Amino acid sequence: MSEPLPLCHLNGQVLPLREARISPLDRSFLFGDGVYEVIAVHGGYAPQLMDNIARLARSLAELKIRNPYQAAQWAELIRALAAANGSGDLYVYLQVSRGSEYGRNHAPLPDIEPTVFAFCAPLPPTPPELYERGLSCITAVDTRWARCDIKSVALLANVLLRQQAIEAGAAETILLRDGWLTDASASAVHVVIGGEIRTPPRGHQLLPGTTRLLVEKLAAANGIAWTNAAVSEAALRGADEIWLSASTRGVVPVTRLDGLSVGDGRPGPLWRRMRALVEASWLPGQRPP
Repeated sequence: MSEPLPLCHLNGQVLPLREARISPLDRSFLFGDGVYEVIAVHGGYAPQLMDNIARLARSLAELKIRNPYQAAQWAELIRALAAANGSGDLYVYLQVSRGSEYGRNHAPLPDIEPTVFAFCAPLPPTPPELYERGLSCITAVDTRWARCDIKSVALLANVLLRQQAIEAGAAETILLRDGWLTDASASAVHVVIGGEIRTPPRGHQLLPGTTRLLVEKLAAANGIAWTNAAVSEAALRGADEIWLSASTRGVVPVTRLDGLSVGDGRPGPLWRRMRALVEASWLPGQRPP
């Protein structure tokens, strides 16, 4: 990953990232008691900003953390921090914890001031060969907690699952729970079967990805068949195409799964069409439908 840009936001102030300090009693440090968002900015334009802010508000509400800002205030904080770091193509990592209390108490949940932290980093470049060869992935049992729909900072299971992919010489780990597709360790998963895009239905077992939502909006607006439907392991392994989607890289093709070819082993035609639609949506003034 790229080195972070120099300025961060911490509790209402913009300051050098290397000078930022947070209490060791912050509940995000002690309990993983917080949520986060990753907002992609393309040429100073954040096309999915309001979707990110809405998901942040939902995650905070699910964890009973007081939301310290209104949507317009969040938008201004994110835009201001991106601008302070030169805008361009970058992402903003935003984290809100329940805050710091003097002690370590599981419950009752304290009514304290939330900690708000954000920093920026350049968007990681996509190697050109990825678009020609695609990614190699592995599968693993989904060992994450039971509320994956909350974008929680407690990501140890995701970290270990991603490490499995690295150790296997792969790019990502695609997750299965009781024989059904859920997510990947740091991405949403889309499969194409018979010309139709399928993604697992929303629920507690997977994160409602903002780029996944964008793919669904673009498919609906451009006459591409899509559905939210359960995807069995057999359907995943027999898919014509498999894609991953994430804020920092859009949609990327998977061409090998557990050492076997996906489809004909090359990025598929529907992925090429969706990639063009997604990247067009990043242009200023081309808001997603």
